[in-house]
Amino acid sequence: MKSIFLCNKKSNVEKVYADSFDKLNIGKKVYTYTDVIAEPDAFAEVEYVFSTWGMPAMSEEEIKRCFPNLKCVFYAAGSVQAFARPFLHCGVKVFSAWAANAVPVVEYTLAQIILANKGFFAHSREMKKGNREAGKVMKASYPGNYGEYVGIIGVGMIGSQVAERLKDYKLGVLAFDPFLSDERAAALGIEKCSLSELFERCRVVTNHMANNEQTKGMLDYSCFSRMLPYSTFINTGRGAQVVEPDLVKLLEERPDVTAILDVTYPEPPAEGHAFYSLPNCFLTPHIAGSLESETHRMAEYIIEEYERFISGEPCLYEVSEKMLETMA
Repeated sequence: MKSIFLCNKKSNVEKVYADSFDKLNIGKKVYTYTDVIAEPDAFAEVEYVFSTWGMPAMSEEEIKRCFPNLKCVFYAAGSVQAFARPFLHCGVKVFSAWAANAVPVVEYTLAQIILANKGFFAHSREMKKGNREAGKVMKASYPGNYGEYVGIIGVGMIGSQVAERLKDYKLGVLAFDPFLSDERAAALGIEKCSLSELFERCRVVTNHMANNEQTKGMLDYSCFSRMLPYSTFINTGRGAQVVEPDLVKLLEERPDVTAILDVTYPEPPAEGHAFYSLPNCFLTPHIAGSLESETHRMAEYIIEEYERFISGEPCLYEVSEKMLETMA
């Protein structure tokens, strides 16, 4: 065996690679961490591992013992933070379909921004209560989608694509990202600013920070308290980046502010959490990323990357250890 599927959730492989098994021509057998550890000699000739959500984390010792000839891990999903470092330390290349998984997150975010600037969430809430007069008054409180500024926290793969797409709507972009160079910001048409300024100037703020120890709890009351009247906070990053009691406090104090949370910490929120009852908080169950047929895009990206690699062509989605410092 030179190529295998390795994943602790076999159903994920069946779903993500559903349209791609024939292209790889390696069969449909999916091995788990338990399979590999139980019979390491059986995998000594493996050179390529294909996986998706459920890729097992392995120690360097386990990798060297079970996969002495492994060259690459091709991961048909987004973040590789949970497993990549030991493989990289063993000289194994890691490729991720983060660009494919970014597409639906960008689409979800863009849709929420456009609706938020129109006051969709507040208006629909009042109209459902039969409060038509309040809806008329609120129309003057929302700016619409021309010439306004949107705040982006984290300008990686997703944040940069959101910025690009917002140009079509004549919306300006402010961004907070310590790793964003002046040259990159200029190329994207982004104005860099501090985190506090971003919350003070933007009607909509959307979070796309990388998920690491440094970003945990970064978004707290000192940020949320600066939000403009009738503004919206969108989180498709990670729930742990938000100090949730601080956001609850702000939403209770400011019914004009709206929060759209696709991620929380934990996921879902604990039973009885204020997020469930606050009328200005809208929850979705981590649906911004690839769903159902959208997952097939990730397999397509990763198989194209594999074909580039074995053909000796330049690859597009290799992950380095340095990149892990700033990637989601």
